[in-house]
Amino acid sequence: MTPNAPQVRKGRKFDQVLEGARTVFMADGFEGASVDEIARVASVSKATLYSYFPDKRLLFMEVANAECGRQAQEAMDYIDMEAAPREVLTQAAHHFLRFITSTFGLQIFRICVAESDRFPEIGQSFYNSGPAMMRQEMAEYFRSAEARGVLKIDDYDLAADQFGDLCKTDIWPRLIFGVSKSVTEAEITRVVDGAVDMFMARYGT
Repeated sequence: MTPNAPQVRKGRKFDQVLEGARTVFMADGFEGASVDEIARVASVSKATLYSYFPDKRLLFMEVANAECGRQAQEAMDYIDMEAAPREVLTQAAHHFLRFITSTFGLQIFRICVAESDRFPEIGQSFYNSGPAMMRQEMAEYFRSAEARGVLKIDDYDLAADQFGDLCKTDIWPRLIFGVSKSVTEAEITRVVDGAVDMFMARYGT
């Protein structure tokens, strides 16, 4: 932690505060969420909330890290890693894109970028709980798929990075730069199908 960075304290009502904050952030976003409303939904006093989280930004990042971990675990539980590569990649891409293009996913990214200069550990924490976890899980899948002879990959980490970037084609830059406010399921499917086709053309057997 940097010397001036506020500290997060764990305690008996920590999970209670976190769940209340998640509910409010998901409904109102970062800017729209008030500390008063978070305390009310969490059924704690403002003093208790502040004793765990000195400012709203840190609370949001704790919620973001927990949500990223939950999304990653949900994807791993949902996807049949023994299925054909095209099916696995399609399911993984849909799950990934739906999260990063959601209002909450975009807010997480923007807060990380905005705060990472002052508090680099926040960006690192988010990266470890989100992008790095996906990279690791996909690389492990590619390793097992290559061993089964259904994919031909030499560099698993590079392939994982390439697949993640293919999934962001078109719609992610438009959302980040405010060109588009939202994306449709049809747009997500278009990008996913293109990403899987290109990846399989390079690495499929």
